Amino acid sequence: MNKFLMAAATATAMIAGTAQAEQWDMPMAYSASNFHSEHGVMFADKVREYTGGKIDITIHPGGSLFGGGDIKRAVQTGQAPIGERIMSAHANENPLYNWDNLPFLATTYADSAKLWDAAKETVNAAMSDINLVALYTCPWPGQGFYFKQEVNSSKDVQGIKLRSYNAATATVIESLGMTPVQVEAAELTQALATGVADGFISSGSTGYDRKVWEHMTHYYKVNAWLPRNYVMVNKGVWDGLDGDTQAGIQKAADEIGAACTAKSEELANWYFEQLEANGMSVVDAGPEFLAELKAIGDKMQADWLESVGEPGQAIMDAFKAN
Repeated sequence: MNKFLMAAATATAMIAGTAQAEQWDMPMAYSASNFHSEHGVMFADKVREYTGGKIDITIHPGGSLFGGGDIKRAVQTGQAPIGERIMSAHANENPLYNWDNLPFLATTYADSAKLWDAAKETVNAAMSDINLVALYTCPWPGQGFYFKQEVNSSKDVQGIKLRSYNAATATVIESLGMTPVQVEAAELTQALATGVADGFISSGSTGYDRKVWEHMTHYYKVNAWLPRNYVMVNKGVWDGLDGDTQAGIQKAADEIGAACTAKSEELANWYFEQLEANGMSVVDAGPEFLAELKAIGDKMQADWLESVGEPGQAIMDAFKAN
């Protein structure tokens, strides 16, 4: 009888311990096989470990819980306590969030890290004002162009539709004489197949994930910028955690942010190899096209500084000082 009571008490304690875990749903916009989503899973595992099981995160990739465009709002309003989104997607709300999409400002992983270091304090303050806390960021590989034909300059693409994913890509597309079409990554394959979009700006990662060689023939390497995804948590939820739990989550975030960045850099050229292996032409953008893009980039940087004002200038000054 004593053994029975002891076993029952142990089982009750285990159930109680499980019940104490906070269940967090974490929506993510990209496919489960994408390195951002894979690192989201690793982050959830580390959070469970470092919080002693207090926080149990379930990852929902591919826009399966909330579409990419709805993730930030869901976290802000508490529909989900945590989520991931590309930061520059919010630049229409505040141009500050375009800090990592200024063409040809930070074109290497080292410079991207320096730019985030310069922007981090200002960005985090802005996030706090809209009920969000940024836990970690991770860059995509450098951005380039996917087309269905050879392109030597903007003269070759007048009037065609290109998928955009934020205000910066829309500006570049319009400046080149094309029409931007807002399409989430999860909907990209269908958009290309149905003619909603005739191409897009992105990294090799998106092309590989979506097997775009079924629709695209050329990728032009430009490396114009390395946009960052960020994992955000609802500030009210965050502030309600005890200090040890916050520290455990932040430790997991710091480790995964570094690991995800390293993986992005490791995969950058591998994605190009995979596009080529599947029949695509992968080349550097030609001098005429590149010159057009750099002129657009100079104007975008100037416009961004004018729209953001002193906070933007402080970010730029800090970046150039390092």
